[in-house]
Amino acid sequence: MTVVMGRAAREARGSGSPRGGSGRARKQPLLTTLTPYLFLLVPVTLLLVFVYLPSIDLVWYGFSDYAGLGTPKWVGLANYQEVYQRPELFRAFWVSLYYMVGSVVQMVLALYLATVLSFSVRFRNLWKGIIFFPFLLNTVAIAMIFQFAFQENGTVDAVLSLVGLGSVKQQWLGNTSIVNWSMVTVSIWRYLGLNFVIFLGAIQSIPGALYEAADLDGASRWQQFRYIIFPGIKPLVALSFILSIAGSLAAFDTPYIILKGANGTQTFVIEIVQLAFVESHKVGLASALAIILLVITLIVVVGLRRLLPDEKVNLT
Repeated sequence: MTVVMGRAAREARGSGSPRGGSGRARKQPLLTTLTPYLFLLVPVTLLLVFVYLPSIDLVWYGFSDYAGLGTPKWVGLANYQEVYQRPELFRAFWVSLYYMVGSVVQMVLALYLATVLSFSVRFRNLWKGIIFFPFLLNTVAIAMIFQFAFQENGTVDAVLSLVGLGSVKQQWLGNTSIVNWSMVTVSIWRYLGLNFVIFLGAIQSIPGALYEAADLDGASRWQQFRYIIFPGIKPLVALSFILSIAGSLAAFDTPYIILKGANGTQTFVIEIVQLAFVESHKVGLASALAIILLVITLIVVVGLRRLLPDEKVNLT
């Protein structure tokens, strides 16, 4: 029976009929080849129209005297020379260092909490909800919360007085020596939940058999983290770290909404916005600053990728 069916199949393939299997065999490879490109067509088109083409305009504005209205005129490197001759524009980068430190603290806290809650802990779902909830709030609501919290005799001062630390009360938004740390605290509080959920999902994707084998071998929680958890999620941790550092260079919403960049909280992006739309309407100069920020961000990302290269993980 098998020999007869095989012979029939060979005859059908060799018949050359356009309605047979050979016709479908010629069409399927073409469709298979085109399918990924068809799926990519729409998102790539949207990226070209709304991201890359405006980026080309941004580069052009950086070499012009564009003020937001009228026809821009070519001024060559004049905007970049002005940036070089105004060192106060680069002072905003020092503010970014606060957010870089905050990004590291945020990553460590998120990894620690995700590791702890990946094990059996009472009320684990409740803790997960509490940690992730701040990320669901919008920036304006968060700004209002912390404006009340940081004001004189506000929530922070009340808590400090309650625990006997009333002597360390400060002008949290008025003291220029600590105001950026206050802003960084808000940023950590808001974005901690996002990294926490990402790390927790990655940890839970590690096969449970590895934990069982580690328990049988008498491994402690720290040893399980060191030899199972961290190697298993290391690529994700590296990627999240790079994105957090890159994001710290572009910090904007929290210091702008709470203080409008006052008291030394002006970041590089706030500087760009104020130059382009608030104070002087120097869109050309602001575009040059945006290009400089993009170049610096690319340099930092490439440097971090070399320090934290992709590694193949094999936990089997």
